Amino acid sequence: MYSSAFLLAATSVLVNYYAALHIDFYGAYNTSAFGIELLPQKGPSLWMALIVLQLTFGIGYITLLQIHSIYSQLIVLDLLVPIIGLITELPLHIRETLVFTSSLILILNTILVLAVKLRWFYYSTRYVYLLVRHMYRIYGLQLLMEDTWKRIRFPDILRVFWLTRITAQATVLMYILRMANETESFLISWDDFWDIICNLIISGCDSTLTVLGMSAVISSVAHYLGLGILAFIGSTEEDDRRLGFVAPVLFFILALQTGLSGLRPEERLIRLSRNMCLLLTAVLHFIHGMTDPVLMSLSASHVSSFRRHFPVLFVSACLFILPVLLSYVLWHHYALNTWLFAVTAFCVELCLKVIVSLTVYTLFMIDGYYNVLWEKLDDYVYYVRSTGNIIEFIFGVVMFGNGAYTMMFESGSKIRACMMFLHAYFNIYLQAKNGWKTFMNRRTAVKKINSLPEVKGSRLQEIDDVCAICYHEFTTSARITPCNHYFHALCLRKWLYIQDTCPMCHQKVYIEDDVKNDSNVSNNNGFIAPNENENENPEEVREDAAESDRELNENDSTDCDDDVQRERNGGIQHTGAAAEEFNDTN
Repeated sequence: MYSSAFLLAATSVLVNYYAALHIDFYGAYNTSAFGIELLPQKGPSLWMALIVLQLTFGIGYITLLQIHSIYSQLIVLDLLVPIIGLITELPLHIRETLVFTSSLILILNTILVLAVKLRWFYYSTRYVYLLVRHMYRIYGLQLLMEDTWKRIRFPDILRVFWLTRITAQATVLMYILRMANETESFLISWDDFWDIICNLIISGCDSTLTVLGMSAVISSVAHYLGLGILAFIGSTEEDDRRLGFVAPVLFFILALQTGLSGLRPEERLIRLSRNMCLLLTAVLHFIHGMTDPVLMSLSASHVSSFRRHFPVLFVSACLFILPVLLSYVLWHHYALNTWLFAVTAFCVELCLKVIVSLTVYTLFMIDGYYNVLWEKLDDYVYYVRSTGNIIEFIFGVVMFGNGAYTMMFESGSKIRACMMFLHAYFNIYLQAKNGWKTFMNRRTAVKKINSLPEVKGSRLQEIDDVCAICYHEFTTSARITPCNHYFHALCLRKWLYIQDTCPMCHQKVYIEDDVKNDSNVSNNNGFIAPNENENENPEEVREDAAESDRELNENDSTDCDDDVQRERNGGIQHTGAAAEEFNDTN
């Protein structure tokens, strides 16, 4: 209840501030849009709208705080004083004083209400402190900032302020248009409608505060867009519900980087459209991070329902088609420059990500259709994933070079330098580091596998059991651990990506030079098969085992789960940091 009252008070102060100090803005833009200048005093509907709006805010504030009648009248009068100064056309410095005084009185009244309810204020403050400390210790700084941002309801204040301001401006522009055309009809032509939309968009980002308001509106739109996509594809991941936080942050950083609010009106509209193109590519990248895990889980679980697969496949197809259409439209309307190059690169990168995801999905579906152990599946998945990761890394390096060129020869700023540093760290250094680490892990796992003896032929048939990891029978060969347990080479390799112990008894698996010359081989249930090669040289056995298993491919690999998680958490950082970095390029 109190938070809602504070929200109304803050919105009322913001409306008073912009109505009293920026009202001359309307006349200038109406002249450029419609070729006619209509003085404010000829538009009484504007003052009536502002008065009704302030009365609504004041009554809501009084009702929520339960203020007595005498003080309530003074508060309503306090909210109306700046509007009265605007109607009477007082000088600008006097209107500034009235707005400041009105805001100060409202703040003092709010403090007085809190002082009267001091005990409630103390316990509420203590509760908030304990809650913040608990969330910081349990969830970390990022979730704490997101939750605090929601609890103070600052986005709601900005959203209500921005929408209220846009509505008031739209009302004034419609009134001026009717007066200019000397018509009573509310129907307008398409050209006039487009002029109104352009003027509203330009005025909606003419200051840092209005940019924050537009960011709050974008946050709401992106939030519900993300929820709709999650419901459509059937995902329940909580981490995927953060599109409403990522999109406005990116938009605000782009606005600061390009100096959006300080540009001339004509340039502001062009720059805003470019920022929105970059924002759209970043949102599409984030949506791909939401759909990719669902696509992989459906293919790996061998779910055959068409109704379950169609939504996520449809979204994936849209993620491929939309970047292509965006690039096509931009290339037919703009000449090549660093900004267009950056947008095109992000679109191409997104298309490659979708192709990689659909290719892996197809491989898993083929594996589930035949219902047999496909020993080369992990290698094929690795080849596809690693190819996509390498191309993505190359794109990151190219984009860094593009940003460096823009900063040196076109427009450099401190914010751009910070964004380039973040891009270099997250999308170049960390990606290279993680890729190399995964490559070494796979190479080590293959080396461990090759050091283990292999069982084939008649010896394999004597061990009548299944692999303890995948529960499939042995058809071609099996690897024997030093603790006399046996597994498929592919299954054991995946296990060794995680830890260096036997899945059955947790003994060390890796054999160096001190290879055991086992005389017997036991199965997972204790059956012992005779060793037919006990007289053979252990060195020759080890070499034959290594040579026969070269088909496991000693190249690098990317663990599928690690790659999916990295794409979800790092994909939007890549698009966000890079998009922030390469805007304002011409």
